[in-house]
Amino acid sequence: QVQLEESGGGLVQPGGSLRLSCAASGSIFSINVMSWYRQAPGQQRELVATLTSHGNTTYTESAKGRFTISRGDAKNVVYLQMNNLKPEDTSLYYCKYDVVDITMVFAEFWGQGTLVAVSS
Repeated sequence: QVQLEESGGGLVQPGGSLRLSCAASGSIFSINVMSWYRQAPGQQRELVATLTSHGNTTYTESAKGRFTISRGDAKNVVYLQMNNLKPEDTSLYYCKYDVVDITMVFAEFWGQGTLVAVSS
């Protein structure tokens, strides 16, 4: 089984920064795509950023120029650096990995979420 654990959320003032981390543990053969999603109360879950195993990144429009997704030196770790945060960034942030496990089965795994609150 694979588990993802996020960290780094918190309360920050508008214009501030946070770095979210997500680390995977368990039986992974390879990680194909690492993603960050967010879900605000009463809203649908939104894809924020993705990073493929080839290093390609994509961002939702509102995150472009402010957020950066990157992979850690430990290859099972992904970060989301968030700068110039705005109140509308307030959400529960989730990481998701699309992996091939050690039985060579494609699967996706989600973390439990970390709360980001942007308020003065």
